[in-house]
Amino acid sequence: MLRDSNLALVAQQIFSSAEPVSRADVAAATGMTRSTASRLVDELVASRLVDELPPAAASGPGRPAVPLAPARATVAALGLEINVSRIAVRVIDLTGLVLAERIEAQDLADSDPAAALARLSALMIDTAHQAALEAERITPAPQEPESPSAPQEEAGATGSTAQGSPTLGGLRLAGAALALPGLVSAGTLLRAPNLGWSQIRPEDHLAPDLERLGVGLQVGNEADFGALAAARLRPGASGQSADFIYLSGENGIGAGLVRDGVVLQGTAGFAGEVGHIQVDPTGPACSCGNQGCLERYAGRRVILAAAGLEASASPADLVAAWQAGSPSARQAVDTAARALAVALGAAINVVDIPDVVLGGHLAPLTGLLRPSLEPELSRRVLASPWSPTRVLPAPADEYPAASGAACAVLERIIADPASWVDAQPGA
Repeated sequence: MLRDSNLALVAQQIFSSAEPVSRADVAAATGMTRSTASRLVDELVASRLVDELPPAAASGPGRPAVPLAPARATVAALGLEINVSRIAVRVIDLTGLVLAERIEAQDLADSDPAAALARLSALMIDTAHQAALEAERITPAPQEPESPSAPQEEAGATGSTAQGSPTLGGLRLAGAALALPGLVSAGTLLRAPNLGWSQIRPEDHLAPDLERLGVGLQVGNEADFGALAAARLRPGASGQSADFIYLSGENGIGAGLVRDGVVLQGTAGFAGEVGHIQVDPTGPACSCGNQGCLERYAGRRVILAAAGLEASASPADLVAAWQAGSPSARQAVDTAARALAVALGAAINVVDIPDVVLGGHLAPLTGLLRPSLEPELSRRVLASPWSPTRVLPAPADEYPAASGAACAVLERIIADPASWVDAQPGA
């Protein structure tokens, strides 16, 4: 339908712009007439996907332009994560603002999936209601006509619009996405070696509370969601780099491959298992069943143990030990850098994506790893004289997988706003 595709063009123009744009800017960028662009913008504003900001100062004759930007605290998504060391829930709006979050540090290696998912479900409900209260504080819900036949909802209470759009007071939830550290297909976690989980369908455990919130669930790999977060300034807006290999550092090491701002997931969705590239055929056994995998040299606990630090130590503790001249800390970092060079060199030669973004526990170590990692990659990557490799830290975000999961949900609306607009009251 022409209107639907034009609405998507307008939304993408507004959301992808680093600065607010006007209706005239949208018309010029899309090739639409001003009246058509303005009418479509009005639909996005009425559906609370787009905000009209105070008019800019006039620079000539005529009315001043009204800047348009992603709406704040009106539509949001739940970003969920279960990893080896934590359960995380974030509610993020269309501007990228974290309205509420709950993070619980736990050792979930070889944990009971049902217990972990039950705790996630409870945190999800609690965080959603916190987000509703924060959204009400930021942007009071619009007053709707009273209806004697319809009971009034309390602020922050779960409800739905006439067309079934999930609401929490004035906040509308677009959906939920769950990041897991393993192979995911069609909503099922096939295998997560570091969690000790296999053949788990999270939606079966979360269904009652998802239904209370009126949202569906998307399940994906945590490194893929982390890579999406690293590729965005906010939902729909590209970050500084559009092409990179993202390493997600935890007890294991996952990876996301980003090309032209799009996370490449492979035919079955399993692309990016860099942590299980074998860097030494005679190396230690890995939880995946192989031996000498990258994560057995560069995983968080492995590096800390090799440096003589407790498992509870932080990357900052390792940096401090390295700076203090600890021989074991320096040896641990050197060993990790060599293993990373072997695995990443092979990956770059195959996929031709030269930039590497280090996330998780590897991000604070970028300054220690780069001096030996970049020269070694230069030697190992065939095209390095013409396409040199850069090693970069991930953008500051303690929980990028949860952020990326929420972003993935919101970007579905940006790509197809008509499905959202048409579901709202009065559409």
